[in-house]
Order: sequence, then structure tokens, then C-alpha cells
Amino acid sequence: MANAYFSDLLSTISERGRILLGRASAANDKQDACELLELCEALLSGRGEASGTAMAREVLDRYHHLDAAGRLCFFQALANDYGPDQARLAQAIEHWRTQADGDDASDLHFASEPRRQELIRRLNRAPGGTSDLVSMRSDLLSLMKGNKDLATLDRDVVHLLSSWFNRGFLVLRGIDWSSPANILEKIIRYEAVHEIRDWNDLRRRIDPVDRRCYAFFHPALADEPLIFVEVALTETIPGAIAPLLAEERQPVPIERARTAVFYSISNTQRGLGGISFGSFLIKQVVEELRRELPKLDTFVTLSPVPGFMQWLKEAKDVPVTDEERTLLESLDKPDWIENAELTSQLRTVVEPLAAYYFLKARTPKGRLIDSVARFHLGNGARLERINWLGDVSPKGLRESAGVMVNYLYRLDDIEKNHEAYANTGEVIASSAVKKLIKGEGRRLLDMRLS
Repeated sequence: MANAYFSDLLSTISERGRILLGRASAANDKQDACELLELCEALLSGRGEASGTAMAREVLDRYHHLDAAGRLCFFQALANDYGPDQARLAQAIEHWRTQADGDDASDLHFASEPRRQELIRRLNRAPGGTSDLVSMRSDLLSLMKGNKDLATLDRDVVHLLSSWFNRGFLVLRGIDWSSPANILEKIIRYEAVHEIRDWNDLRRRIDPVDRRCYAFFHPALADEPLIFVEVALTETIPGAIAPLLAEERQPVPIERARTAVFYSISNTQRGLGGISFGSFLIKQVVEELRRELPKLDTFVTLSPVPGFMQWLKEAKDVPVTDEERTLLESLDKPDWIENAELTSQLRTVVEPLAAYYFLKARTPKGRLIDSVARFHLGNGARLERINWLGDVSPKGLRESAGVMVNYLYRLDDIEKNHEAYANTGEVIASSAVKKLIKGEGRRLLDMRLS
């Protein structure tokens, strides 16, 4: 109620400001980037609260009517022409050189701030401004491809959004079947890992006694989940997604649950890309679950491997023989999964390659190839298990040859694992995964299949 009152108050101030400015709404008029930049200059030079709020709202409204070319022009102007005040910065530098002290350091800091940062702050004062700026950043990300000069603008936007979406402002809320319909609809729409087909499918994921869903919200986007995680409570660590999502499955009695499985984590706002909420989300959800269910002792993911098939096909350093390469070409056949003998042969090759993919393969910059792996290992998880045919959906076969992995979050080891990965790039993995890459796994697997 307080948020609604404050929002209404801002809207009233904005509309009164429009009247003071003598400006009607430009919602139906196409505006070019030059006119928009003139309005930005007016916004930066103004001091009045009502007129500034109204002007900020008008800038955002007019921005929405720019086409792609106009938006690119607008962003390029912000990147190139809205940097620091050069005269003020030069003066601050000179003062620092001649008499360096705390005050001069502070002056230098503020003088070096680009003008576009203050512009973005003022735009954020408009009713709904935060949401519009997140959307604007999504446009910026799309236009950055092929326009490297926009990187400096993006850094400033990310700097401000990171402050506004600081963990201290985020609220963790449980999502269940009694949650508002507009939020449930967004869970369906934003699910990015395992598609939610319809309302019945959603209910199976959040309503049973052995299911949980949690999301982070921000006061400025009250009904917009920023990121959410779906959790299955199980007796043991699962190796496949299908049993968890099956329509006819039997719920696990809550008193028998010992494992919490994070099987889907979805970011919902593209404009907040690069601003990490996931590590905070997982850690807080673990605490919530431990408080509710003290008998839970294992916290794992059941994660996809979205880059694995692309690496198998394109990487030059895949350690395979010519015979194995020929066998791997079978993965392109749509019906390979139906051939039990072929599936067994592929397993002896793919599982060790998956271990190599995580433990040895890297991008030219030395990073892990898989984005999901970077996320969980960077958060302090251990690569626990590689699951052959963990996801046999069309998407799972297409992206990862059906491979899924478990990342284990052992609370006593999270900080140690994180430090090892952050400082040296070491992937903390179980002995079972390490044996696969050493060749022992291939020998043991052959014995098991014979």
C-alpha cells in the first residue's frame, strides 16, 4: 500500500510538472534522437523537483518511440558526448598534483564522474523510471554487438544498476499456488531451463508438498521476479530431470526428504545481465530450507550443460580418436537415443569427454566454456557427478547430448571452493569425476557394461 501511495504521488508530481513545463504527453509522437538529447540537456540543467520528474518521464516516453537507428544514435551520443566535464576534471587534477589531501581526492573523484551517470540518476526519479532503465539497458545490450564504443556507456549503467539492485534491497519471497496470478504467469513466461507448458504443469512444480519455488523481488519492480529457483525435495541425489517433472509421479513424504535439488534457476530481466543475484539466492534459499526442514543435509543442483554439444562439434582440442569422432557423429541423428547398443557405445566416449570439458577445456581467455559451470563453481559448489542421459528432451539432446551434472553445495566448503576457483581457476570436483578424465572411468565403465 505504501509503495502504491508513493507511486501515485510521483505520478501526480510528474503530471503537474508537465503542466508547469507547458508540455503535453508525447506518447503518440515520433521523436528523433536530436530532440531527445536536447531534452536530456534540459533535464541535467534543471533544478525543480516537479519539472525534473516530469521531464525525466518525458525523456523515457520519447525514448520508447525511437526506432533501432534512433536508439543507436542516442546511445552513441551518451557514450561520446556525456563524459566528465573536462575543464572541471583538469582543475581537480591540478589541485591534486599541487596539494594532495582528502578534500582534493574527493573533488577529483566527483569531477571524473561522467555526466551520463547524473542523467541516468535523474531519469530514475520518474514514475516507473527504474523499470524503464532496465528495459533500456536490454536495448543497449542488443546494440552493443558491432558497436564497441557503447561499452563505456554500459559500464556506467551497470555501475548504477548494481547499486540500485544491491542485495540489501532484494526481498526473498516464496512462490506457491496461492501467489497472485500475475506473478505465476511470469514464472511460466520466464522459465528458461525446463519449459512450463501450462498452468497444470506449473502447479505440479510449486504446489506439491515436496516442491518449493523462491524468487528475489525489488521494491521498484514489485510484481516482477528478478530471478527464481525451483526446488525439488528428494530422498537421494537425482541423475535425471524427467522423473522430477513427471505428471504421474508420487510426491516424496516430507519426513523422508533429505536432499534439496535446485533444478532450475532463471534470470528474468535481460537488462540486469551481469548483475549477479544467483549466489545470494541459493545461499538464502538454503538457509530458508534448513530452518523449515532441519533434516535436510544435502543441497545439490541438477544442471544442464548448454555448451557441451557445440564444443564437441567445433573445438579443435577435443581429445578423441578418429574412430571416436565417427561415433560422435551419431549424436546428430534424431533417433540415436532409441538404439541401446549405440547409446552404450556413446556413453563410453561422452562421459570422459564431459569430464575433460569441465576440468580441462577452456576458452581462449582461459575461462570455463560452460556458463552454468562458471556460475555454480564461482559460487563455491563442487562438481559432484556427471549424469549420462539426464535430460533426453529435444533441447537436452541438442545442447548437451543428454548430459546433466550435479553441483554439490556443502556449506562448510563453499568459501574454500570459491577461493580456489576465483584465484587459480581450479575446478573442485569429486573423485568420481576425476577418475573419468584419468581414463579409469573409461575402463570401469567398459567393465560395467560388459
